[in-house]
Amino acid sequence: MNQTNTAKMEKGLMATNYFFKDQTSFYRGKVRDVYTIKNEYVAMIACDRISAFDHVLPKAIPHKGEVLTQLASFFLDSTKDIIQNWKISTPDPNVTFGINCDAIPIEIVVRGYLCGHAWRVYKTGERMICGVRMPDGLKENDKFPTPIITPATKNSSGHDEDISVEDIIAHKITSKKFMDQMVEASLALYNRGSDMANERGLILVDTKYEFGVHDKKLILIDEVHTPDSSRFFYLDTYEKLQKEGKPQKQLSKEFVREWLMANGFQGLEGEIIPEMTNEFVKSVTDRYTELFEAMTGKVFVGRDYANADKTIEDNINDTLLTI
Repeated sequence: MNQTNTAKMEKGLMATNYFFKDQTSFYRGKVRDVYTIKNEYVAMIACDRISAFDHVLPKAIPHKGEVLTQLASFFLDSTKDIIQNWKISTPDPNVTFGINCDAIPIEIVVRGYLCGHAWRVYKTGERMICGVRMPDGLKENDKFPTPIITPATKNSSGHDEDISVEDIIAHKITSKKFMDQMVEASLALYNRGSDMANERGLILVDTKYEFGVHDKKLILIDEVHTPDSSRFFYLDTYEKLQKEGKPQKQLSKEFVREWLMANGFQGLEGEIIPEMTNEFVKSVTDRYTELFEAMTGKVFVGRDYANADKTIEDNINDTLLTI
């Protein structure tokens, strides 16, 4: 590993650059570096990049990728009786190795509470979101009578866009059969996640799921119930804070969006990403590790970044010897 990479690694894993035996493609997303092997498998490396408003922020968040990988692995293992998922193994704290699926370009967002994007729509006076009517008379963070499905298109560039279930089928983005299965699985996954969160003193507020197709079968892919894909509140203070009209403490990436908005950035043209101080970066790491420990009951131990680049490569290579 060269000196430039070493300097970056000491501050977190911002990116990786490997070429593996039988590698057939590479894709760098907002957070993950994805290496496709033999067109059959993927080695997905969750880096420490963080994105908001469809922009990757300029500094890494140390240990964020480890939290995402390990929490997603925990929930994938805990929900595989509901629907088959893509995970085969986690050969490294930052790496998930799994089945290469044809991704369906839709996020299935399940919302149990009125917050985030739904609240921003609601407070304008609008009551329809993704073809679903939200009840009148709700305050921010109030619970919906029943969870609602608010899908979004997955765009290769720019913002994801709200879309209704009916329009997904009408535009033939996927079949009605798969759409029905995605909705059913998403609600079951959300209910399972909610029960697991409640047992740990948390509330799963809202979340997103992504799906792909492998051998003509629907497969759950990507991450599940992580701070990047989900919001969590604390159960014991929820009712009190709602009655007092106070903000809920967020165990999610939403507080990063709120910090950016408070500092004049929403990803709009001409806006400049505010300076990320060391204190702010540490607060993000702390919030991510707090959720990991609250949800799993385990103490989080972050990796040593000094040799992380080579360790990750070696761990993936060891896994490739088994396929």
